[in-house]
Formats: sequence, structure tokens, C-alpha cells
Amino acid sequence: METLQINKDAALIAHENATSKGKLLLENLLGKKVFVKSIMERITCFDDVLIELNIDKLVFEKSCEGLESDEVAYKMAKLVSKALNEGWIPDWSNSSEYKYFAWFKMGSPSGVGFSSDDCGNWLTYSRVGSRLAFKSAELAEFAGKLFEQSIYKPLLTIQQS
Repeated sequence: METLQINKDAALIAHENATSKGKLLLENLLGKKVFVKSIMERITCFDDVLIELNIDKLVFEKSCEGLESDEVAYKMAKLVSKALNEGWIPDWSNSSEYKYFAWFKMGSPSGVGFSSDDCGNWLTYSRVGSRLAFKSAELAEFAGKLFEQSIYKPLLTIQQS
């Protein structure tokens, strides 16, 4: 039997341009896993987050009516985390499990803005809500860069009316 070799990029292009029968044929020949895009390829905007989570855009928009911009941004940030984590839920009882968060430098170049200094004896401290954790540093950075202006800035700053 003769073996054929196919370039993965060519297979992906063929799959993308194929009919449903053609897609099924390629998936049966090469395996379905070859054609599954990573979550970071599937999410390019917030609408993709809604699609990934099977949430109707109009229903989401209706649920945001009457909310302040930071409240809408928080709802959006929770959905971004949920979509990018693809079902992963942080185990807060497991200190060996790393959890990652989007990190920002907002404010003036002088370091004023989101800077802090503290001292105290009886203190509980949390930097980010647990619903906003990511399962990898790569996903946290991806979310932070993609949604910095549209979601995280309204969430973390006071917006001028």
C-alpha cells in the first residue's frame, strides 16, 4: 500500500472550504482532532464568547439593561473566563493548582494609577475575584490583551459619564 502525505495547512484549508460531506470525509480520514481549532483561535471578540457558550446576544444585552458599565463588564469578564477555560473550574482548596489572572498597567507612566502600598496586622486580601481565574498564563494574557479596552478597563476604572 502506498502512503500519502498531506500538509496540515492544506488539510485545514480543504476542510474549511469543503461541503459538510467533504468535511466528514476529511475528519474520517485524518481524525476529527486535526480540525478542531484552539479556543484562542475561536475567540476573537466578545460575540465569539457568546457563541462558544451558546448564549443569544439579544438575551445577554437584555440582561444588561439598566446596569452600570462596570456591572456589564463584570458579567462579560465572567463569561470570557468561562469560555476560555472550556469547563475548567479552579479548585480553591488545592494550593498546588496554579490559577492565573489578567494583569494590567493602567494609569500614568509615573506609576500612579493602580499602585498600592499597605501595612496592617489583621488583613484579608484578594486581588481578583475567583470567577475571573484562568487555567493557564497563556489564556490570562490572551484575555487581557484581547479585552483590555472593551471589558477590563470599564470593569476596573471609573468611567466618565
